[in-house]
Amino acid sequence: MTAVGTELPPLSVRVTRADLVRYAGASGDFNPIHWSDRVATGVGLPGVIAHGMLTMALAGRLVTGWVDDPAAVRSYGVRFTRPVVVPDDDEGALVELSGKVTAITDTDEGERIAKVAITAAFEGKTVLGRAVAEVALGSGSTPAG
Repeated sequence: MTAVGTELPPLSVRVTRADLVRYAGASGDFNPIHWSDRVATGVGLPGVIAHGMLTMALAGRLVTGWVDDPAAVRSYGVRFTRPVVVPDDDEGALVELSGKVTAITDTDEGERIAKVAITAAFEGKTVLGRAVAEVALGSGSTPAG
């Protein structure tokens, strides 16, 4: 049964430069800070950085993997606090994700909604702030509510 304090299974994802190329193609975001060290450092960044929306999507994957039904996610939002710097090697950058149920409410429509606080970290530092998802519980394959 899902309760306040329930921790989602952690998720660790490596992001490589190849992932950035694939994401750029899918999103249409070809900003050179996501592929050129020269441009990225020229604008004051420590190197090529992952797309913020890619980082947000990885954190969303933590929730959809837990709930096992992307349609159960009722809302999801983040603030970008720090970039994920992706080195030009085969290992890439390790993004570590975790989450915890911080509240459960019942709606007038009879749904139970879990509020999930998400933590996304790179090199031990948080990269997303106020990362929160609201998820409907107990509908079919979702976590038991």
